[in-house]
Amino acid sequence: MLFQELGLTAELLRAVQNEGYSEATPIQRKAIPPVLAGRDVLASAQTGTGKTAGFTLPLLQRLSETPGRERRVRALIIVPTRELAAQVTQSVRDYGCHLPLRSIQIFGGVSFRPQAAKLRKGVDIVVATPGRLLDHAEQKTIDLSAVEMLVLDEADRMLDMGFIRDIRKVLALIPERRQNLLFSATFSKDIRRLAGSFMRDPVEVEVAPRNTTAERVSQVVHPVDRSRKRELLSWCIGDGNWRQVLVFVRTKHRANRLAQALTTDGLQATAIHGNKSQGARTRALADFKAGKVRVLVATDIAARGLDIDTLPHVVNFELPEVPEDYVHRIGRTARAGKDGHAVSLVCVDEHKLLRDIEKLLGTKVETQVVAGFEPDPRAAPQPKAGKVGQRGKPRRSSGRKKKTPAKVKAPAAKKRRRRPARRKSA
Repeated sequence: MLFQELGLTAELLRAVQNEGYSEATPIQRKAIPPVLAGRDVLASAQTGTGKTAGFTLPLLQRLSETPGRERRVRALIIVPTRELAAQVTQSVRDYGCHLPLRSIQIFGGVSFRPQAAKLRKGVDIVVATPGRLLDHAEQKTIDLSAVEMLVLDEADRMLDMGFIRDIRKVLALIPERRQNLLFSATFSKDIRRLAGSFMRDPVEVEVAPRNTTAERVSQVVHPVDRSRKRELLSWCIGDGNWRQVLVFVRTKHRANRLAQALTTDGLQATAIHGNKSQGARTRALADFKAGKVRVLVATDIAARGLDIDTLPHVVNFELPEVPEDYVHRIGRTARAGKDGHAVSLVCVDEHKLLRDIEKLLGTKVETQVVAGFEPDPRAAPQPKAGKVGQRGKPRRSSGRKKKTPAKVKAPAAKKRRRRPARRKSA
């Protein structure tokens, strides 16, 4: 189906054409008409299938059809991460380039004042992460009393990150009469429960079974000893002449160490994670997209916010502990109808994690042992580390019983100082 058949205005069709698109994806074909009709929509689709345009295009059209007399916040799009906020805002601006609508992205990690100054000038569309949005609400720098459309994008990720309370606080700040759109890669029982609490008779759209991966992603597992993972990764990149590789690890510290090690191997690499400033994260992503950096090492914070149309390779240096995150990770490749390649380097510690992922997918992932990197069959799984101390090192138990602290005596009451007797005058 062509975009011209979806009932979009000439201004939006021109913007879509400028972006190089002509045919609508399945999620766009099914979601855009009910949104244009003013219905609440509960939509699910694989990551990388065009969900953002599925709500951005009809949102822009509905706002442009009934322009407000004053420039107030009429559409609110809530996302879980800064990267996704930037991506969605860029889509709003690209598709709305021929419309007189203003937008702003609001997230933490950057100065509060410029955001407040732009809000005072008036905007129509706000794309925000929950925490910084509530900061503005508390400081009275944003007025949400005129919101007509609410979008929750990647709602399942927001629940995973513990944003449910913040979402409920935001819902209490906006008018009850509004159009609600909830878009996500997957739907859980918690998501459906949340949707049922504020959506009115939503149209349910699902274009792929829950937790399935894109058909154009080829997946492979390379068994390897944990101590040789970095060596195998460098070999794969060099032997295959991979020019753009997104590598996922579980922790921020490991992301830094791996990026440094790959750089030592002669590969241009950088890391992106939550401890990086927003400026550093933006520069790292821009350099990666431009080809200045060959390898981008990321934590799962990037699994939902990176939009790179031509990304050919995704590597799971470490398997995620949550099986659903595997789907989101490899969904960064094979976007916009292109082919993709997903590699997982799996050591003996991760066999259970791999079984959980295969159980979720309902299929076995192809296993290929790389010659020269055969894992030691005698290797035993490493026990999980204990609680992490202040310096990032696991705390070790001394084996001794913890002494019960002795009772502390209450401090003795201070003696009352007696005032000297007044002398009688002569």
